[in-house]
Amino acid sequence: MQMRPEKPIRLSSHARARARERGASEEEIREVVLKGAREPARHGSWQVTHRLPGGGRSPVDGMRYNEKTIQVVFVDEPDEIVVVTVKVFYRGREEPDEDRV
Repeated sequence: MQMRPEKPIRLSSHARARARERGASEEEIREVVLKGAREPARHGSWQVTHRLPGGGRSPVDGMRYNEKTIQVVFVDEPDEIVVVTVKVFYRGREEPDEDRV
């Protein structure tokens, strides 16, 4: 885990929309930016990928998953970090409980 000094983290309107439709909260995005290992991305941006404990329900298919991994692409500006886009990957689908129908 890598912790960086805090700068304000701002989500672009595109990133905010993708996060909402893919199931990532602003708190989770902040955690990924602060703790994930940076890798160079396109056009001078950076990306970080971080697996979060527990899973959750995917807003895409409505199923519950055991693992949730969030990838954040951002630009590190002198005074702030600007999140460009957010991708969310779900893994380990839980089987529906037949008793809860």
